[in-house]
Amino acid sequence: MIDILRSEWTKIRSVRSTVWTLAITALLMLGMATLMSVAAKNSGDGPIPASAAIMMGLVGTMFASVSMATLGVLVISSEYRTGGIRTSLMAVPKRMSLLTGKIVVFTAVSLVVTTVASAASLLVSLMVTQPLSLETGQVAQAVLGGGLYLTACGLFGLGLGTLVRHTPGAIVSAIALMLVLPQVTTMLPGQWGKTVSDYFTTNAGSQIVMPRGGSSLGPWDGLGVYLAWVVIAMIAGAVLMQKRDA
Repeated sequence: MIDILRSEWTKIRSVRSTVWTLAITALLMLGMATLMSVAAKNSGDGPIPASAAIMMGLVGTMFASVSMATLGVLVISSEYRTGGIRTSLMAVPKRMSLLTGKIVVFTAVSLVVTTVASAASLLVSLMVTQPLSLETGQVAQAVLGGGLYLTACGLFGLGLGTLVRHTPGAIVSAIALMLVLPQVTTMLPGQWGKTVSDYFTTNAGSQIVMPRGGSSLGPWDGLGVYLAWVVIAMIAGAVLMQKRDA
């Protein structure tokens, strides 16, 4: 397994698109945090509450989630596009071991980069807005939550990439499931509609970084529900990877 992890680490760090996507993710978060914080500071009449400052620090998370999902898709779909998956499977005939290696390496890289980006974005926002009171627990949850949420988005993309195998198709599926359909579910009528909306992919997962008022899920409950979606996508992709020809 160590050799598989080394191989996947070599793949992920040697591909230029990986580095660029991670850099864009971090810059998106920093840029959005800076813009929103400066705008709020210049237009506000009084001190900015800590909760609002934290939210502005992580406002770029919604945009960064798309780039992380795209990166997750590319981790496996690019191998199918170039035919490199055949070479990988010749070297590692146990397909689940190969997929596990990709998941472990991607999770480690994504968690480190997105947690650091969340911390830097939050630091910029707090330096600009300078809220009067701030709880350490709030900051820790925001930083850790940002890293975990964006890593989950990347793993969701990896699961869809394994399932669909076609890069454009998997990216469109990720955008539909993470950005479009969650908004559509908010228009469903009645209590059942509200329940569907609360538990639908990023509506649940984003509770850890940008809580929605009136949701039946708390921050960690929401992240748990989103991880369940990620596991379902990953299991479906793993089953098809095991059955289909490369």
